[in-house]
Amino acid sequence: MQNKSIICFRRILRTTTGGSGSCLLSTRSCGHRPSSVFNLFTCHQKSVGERKQRAIFEIRKSHHYSLTPTNTIKLSPSPSQLISNTSNTGREKGTMAEGNNPNKFPLASKYDGLERNLWVEFVELNTKLNPLNLGQGFPDFMPCEKVVKELAKSCDVDANPLLHQYTRGYGHPRLVKALAALYGRLINRSIDPMTEVLVTVGAYGSLFCALMSNVGPGDEVIIIEPFFDCYQPMVKLAGGTCKFIALKPTDPTDETSASWKLDTNELASMFNSKTKAIILNTPNNPLGKVFTKSELEIIADLCKEFNVIVISDEVYEWLVYDGNEHIRIASLDGMWDRTITIGSAGKTFSLTGWKLGWSYGPKELIKNMSIAHQNSVYVCQTPGQEALGAALEKEIKRLGTPASFFYKMATDLKERRDLMTRSVKEAGLEIVIPEGGYFMLANWRPMGKSYNLIIFISLLKLSLSFRIKD
Repeated sequence: MQNKSIICFRRILRTTTGGSGSCLLSTRSCGHRPSSVFNLFTCHQKSVGERKQRAIFEIRKSHHYSLTPTNTIKLSPSPSQLISNTSNTGREKGTMAEGNNPNKFPLASKYDGLERNLWVEFVELNTKLNPLNLGQGFPDFMPCEKVVKELAKSCDVDANPLLHQYTRGYGHPRLVKALAALYGRLINRSIDPMTEVLVTVGAYGSLFCALMSNVGPGDEVIIIEPFFDCYQPMVKLAGGTCKFIALKPTDPTDETSASWKLDTNELASMFNSKTKAIILNTPNNPLGKVFTKSELEIIADLCKEFNVIVISDEVYEWLVYDGNEHIRIASLDGMWDRTITIGSAGKTFSLTGWKLGWSYGPKELIKNMSIAHQNSVYVCQTPGQEALGAALEKEIKRLGTPASFFYKMATDLKERRDLMTRSVKEAGLEIVIPEGGYFMLANWRPMGKSYNLIIFISLLKLSLSFRIKD
């Protein structure tokens, strides 16, 4: 997965490429193995009345390299080196004398190695430089109008005053009932909204509760590469051990994510008596792969054979293109009892700032998650849950029709994906065309060792500007 850049095309049609010419391309590690990761920014900032172009180029490998405005290279320790130099400060055998310990209150050892977070750094840089951020998965246009109107209703002065107070800890009644109705219809089974659905602080919260409540020391968790960056630290924090298996391109003539597959023999070898769970992400972030039914059945059969839990991250479930179908692994024979399925309001309705997610599954697994939830955040905000519940009630009636917001969103994002595909290719990169989601992997190796970052961004902006005018 080296030399792969990750580009989000969710914002690309709505953002002006003229004017300041700001642009940000994000790439992050696509797996646990060392790989080059670069963030590329170009932005114009006012400096003494003039606009000044700046480029920052970081390669995170054994060191940090930054290309400064004066084109000089700065070398600094990598995050892993920083961590290794600072971990366990003050935690050696015995208690260090206060005068010899510069840090009287060291970080708890369970967080060793987790001090740095890519997205925290990314947001800080984005705030400082104010570029066009093509790295993170959020839009710069208004979300689903119906949900926003429902939120306004729930916050109106004439609305139920209790909508401004604590609601049910495991999920606001209106929302969990709507979620049970929606997914019950989609997987063709009855779902109990009070025992088989949990509302969390984003899908992130669901992942956290699923791993904290079901994984412990000695447990192994299989993670499919490339993967969303929080999987690995959450498994570590739960006390588990990560086992990695990579999706690999199998057909050099196929430039779509469909070509990326798991080796079935390698996958089978990952399972043993210590395997507690496998994290499945379909459509995959950042690859965009949509797992087929036959691929899911292979995973399902191994999980049943070895009594393994599936934590199925399906936050991009509605963003599927080109006639591909999103199959929910919980709907397969014998899989309901061992599957936690995770969804997200941020991805479903373009509401990332609301931080509301959910899980559904068998009551035993949801009960485990609920215990972790009640002993961490306890309850999610009420007005947004009320608004989501009301919007989903209406959306259920439109499922499978052009009037559905889910249909419109997928159609809109496909247009953006196709635009970005043409533009990035014209700028000189090779890409993996995603079947789903809103990220795109781009291989910058074809540009050679002497590629010029400023020229690349200029070509990309020029290509995009022409497309948008067309």
